[in-house]
Amino acid sequence: MKANSEFKFIMISAMYENGGNTTHRMLDGHPELFVYPFESQPGTKFVNDFLSSFFPLKYRWPIFPNSVSAEEAYELIIDEEGKVRSKTPYVSKFRTADLQMTDKDRKKFFVDFMKNKPMTRGNYAEAFFRATFLAWKNYNKSGKEKAYVGYSPIIGVDSDKIVQDYGKNGFVLHVIRNPWSAYADTKKRAVPLSLHHYISGWVLCQYYMSIYKAKYPKNCFILRYEDIIADRKKAFADIFKAAGISYSKTLEYPSWNGEKLTEVYPWGTIRTPTDKVNIATANELSKEEKAEIFLRTKPWLEQFDYMDISKKIM
Repeated sequence: MKANSEFKFIMISAMYENGGNTTHRMLDGHPELFVYPFESQPGTKFVNDFLSSFFPLKYRWPIFPNSVSAEEAYELIIDEEGKVRSKTPYVSKFRTADLQMTDKDRKKFFVDFMKNKPMTRGNYAEAFFRATFLAWKNYNKSGKEKAYVGYSPIIGVDSDKIVQDYGKNGFVLHVIRNPWSAYADTKKRAVPLSLHHYISGWVLCQYYMSIYKAKYPKNCFILRYEDIIADRKKAFADIFKAAGISYSKTLEYPSWNGEKLTEVYPWGTIRTPTDKVNIATANELSKEEKAEIFLRTKPWLEQFDYMDISKKIM
């Protein structure tokens, strides 16, 4: 397998229940994009820093020891959703998704790509995404693809590493949603995070992305979920211009492998991406929860123009 002249990469980031999966599914059918089928989860067990105890390692940008072979590097990539669906589809929440891809084939393409290439983090990540679409036998190709898209929650905290690896061709698209709706949705999980834990993570994501957007304005972009569901064309305009991607009508609906989805679930907790549902979700919270979230997030509510939305919720 030979590499193309350049690897253009867009990684979607979002705190849990902030609309990352919804955005991922909206980009899915775009004819100029190779869009990963599930959460990409590229992290490895060797990620070890002060954020490692706060965010799951699978969601981080990967770290590889210098001594590993390409075969070993492939196995280190956690990719829980993709590997479970490929290896044991009967236990995957995506078992009904028609994905014709074996993990064995994907590993072969990965290893082939790495032959005679430096064993770098950027090359390993590139090999992972390229191999996925070469091994995916029933992928609905348009023949116009020019960039790869992944999605890993909270990976925006590692935006600097993605920019370091791919330079002008590496982009991070961070999605932010008002914290009331986001927390109300995360409470629906089987084992939800506490308000303190969840909102601390929400704040950390916005903090890091604000820094990286300022440092790398041509690579890092922050989009409000509320703006995406209101006007896709306007919301994606800046990052599409930077990445050389044109607008497509396919953005008007969520899809998987180009097939329309009636709801985003099970790809994400958000089932129906509309403003009405978004506000109604926030109003599922108690007055005490709403007030506590306001107290913990107020500087970011002001920065991202959420004070007007707060009036519909508080």
